[in-house]
Amino acid sequence: MPKARANDRIDIFLQPGEHFVGDANYRVRTLLGSCVSIALWHASHRVGAMCHFLLPSRNAPGDGALDGRYGEEVMLIMSQELQSVRVNPSQCVAKIFGGGNMFPGQTRDDVRNVGLKNGEAARAMLMTHRIPVVSESLFGIGHRQIIFDIGSGDVWARQLRPSDPMLKQMEQVT
Repeated sequence: MPKARANDRIDIFLQPGEHFVGDANYRVRTLLGSCVSIALWHASHRVGAMCHFLLPSRNAPGDGALDGRYGEEVMLIMSQELQSVRVNPSQCVAKIFGGGNMFPGQTRDDVRNVGLKNGEAARAMLMTHRIPVVSESLFGIGHRQIIFDIGSGDVWARQLRPSDPMLKQMEQVT
């Protein structure tokens, strides 16, 4: 298979609850707030996977179908899809992104801790699956823009703070 140049990559944009598995011909992008993305990459095969999950797990039983909105379930989906292209997920490396606090002015624990719970769950899932984490950009305030180049395994992350005028006013006071 001919090698794809960086400018020849096919761009895939992940919405919340989506994932993608592909080869060196793809570049995967997403925007994250409190959600988390896990990027898995197998260097010698130049195959990767990335997800965008909203919550670590379901609170109630589902209909039996795996759902990419939940971290535990999307890890299983990505593992199955990687295996279907002859890539052992435990031979991949992982990079984790997201878990930002999108509402720093809120005091309710459930609002503040969604990102924290997602990030901690991603770490635990990868440990359970014996996939080493080689890089992460987790937590903090604001959202992140993520780009994963499957051909090189590189992931770029840019974190942006909320532009809410009230937040700026609060930050100046504190």
